[in-house]
Amino acid sequence: MLGEAEPKPLPQAAIADNPSADSIALALRVLDEMKAEDVTVIDLVGKTSLADAMIIASGRVNRHVASIAETLIEALKDAGLPPPKVEGMPACDWVLIDTGDIIVHIFRPEVREFYNLEKMWGADRPNERLVG
Repeated sequence: MLGEAEPKPLPQAAIADNPSADSIALALRVLDEMKAEDVTVIDLVGKTSLADAMIIASGRVNRHVASIAETLIEALKDAGLPPPKVEGMPACDWVLIDTGDIIVHIFRPEVREFYNLEKMWGADRPNERLVG
């Protein structure tokens, strides 16, 4: 992905052991249903206080990014979670959804490649990524 060697999938036990496993599972289900591409999960427990996990995904074009984000936001609200903080919806090149427990980044592929968050947050831990 993005010019890197293919990472090994994150063991499902690592997701289950995460305190935000339900939120992660919900986000992954929505991302799958909305046909998000190159989904990556980075476990942040014990590494930062920002969140328990970071999920990074791509949409094909701005409208796809917007649809994924809107559907995920609705699903989070429907699950009874507090409304997430959302950034980037007007342009939809990169939408950030912060639930407090998890941070979801949804990018257009070119923008994702430019910022390369996987390398910043996960390059030293390639086995902690889940590619879908």
